[in-house]
Amino acid sequence: MEEHENLYEKIRDILGRSPGNLKVLEQKIDIDLQMEYYDCSMRIRVDREEKWALDHMQYLMEPGYSVDVKKEILARLASIEKVECYRAIETFLQNAVEPIRSWALLALNESRMLLESKILDENQVFISTGLGGKDEKLRYFVVLMTRTRADLTPSQQMVIRNEFEFTLKKFDAVIEESDFSGYLATMLLLLPMIHSLKSAFKEAIDECNRYGNFLNDDFIVTNVRVLSFGEIENFLERSNDKD
Repeated sequence: MEEHENLYEKIRDILGRSPGNLKVLEQKIDIDLQMEYYDCSMRIRVDREEKWALDHMQYLMEPGYSVDVKKEILARLASIEKVECYRAIETFLQNAVEPIRSWALLALNESRMLLESKILDENQVFISTGLGGKDEKLRYFVVLMTRTRADLTPSQQMVIRNEFEFTLKKFDAVIEESDFSGYLATMLLLLPMIHSLKSAFKEAIDECNRYGNFLNDDFIVTNVRVLSFGEIENFLERSNDKD
C-alpha cells in the first residue's frame, strides 16, 4: 500500500496548487503502450517537424500506410497547437481499431491538453494509469482475502458487498465490479483522488470484521491492470515463499 499512499500525497499536492487544471485519462490503456507513447512524445518535442506532420495528415485515412507510420503522424499532430490537428486525430479515432486505437486516444488527450493550455494560458496536469479513471476519480483493482485462507461463505460474501457499498459511498467511491473465488474477493472501483484508498478500505474491512473477524487487514491494490484469480494466487504464493 505504501506506493499508493505516496501517490495519493502527490496528487493532493497537485490539487492544492491547481485544483482546476487536473485531467484524468478515462480509458483503460496498457501501461507499456502508454510508456511507448510518452517516449515517442518526448522525442518529438526535441525533434519537431510540424511541416512533415501537416503534410502527412491526409495519410491517416489511407489503408496503405503502416501502423508505425500512422503512430508517428498521430504523435506529431498531437504536439502541434492547432485545432485542425485535434480534429484530424478525432476523425481518425472514430473508426480506429486496435492496435492503433489506444495510441490515437493518447494522442487525442495530449492534443486536447495542449490546446486547453494555450486557450486558458495555464498548464494542465494530466494523470494516466493503466486502469484509467473518470472525472477526478482514479480506478483501482483491489484484492481482499480471508485471515485463515478459508473459503468465503455466501453470507460473508454478502457482508462484503453490503458493508463495502455502504462504507465507500461515504468516500464518494463507486464499485463497478466485484467477484469472489475461494478465499479471495476482488473489486474494481473508482475513488476520488482527495481520499486515501487505505483509509477507505480500512474502515470497510473493520465494518466487515464486526461480523466474525474473517477478513485480513492487508489487501492488494493496483491501478495498472485487472488481475485474474490465478495471477493473484501465484503472486501470494511467491510472497509466501519470500517470507
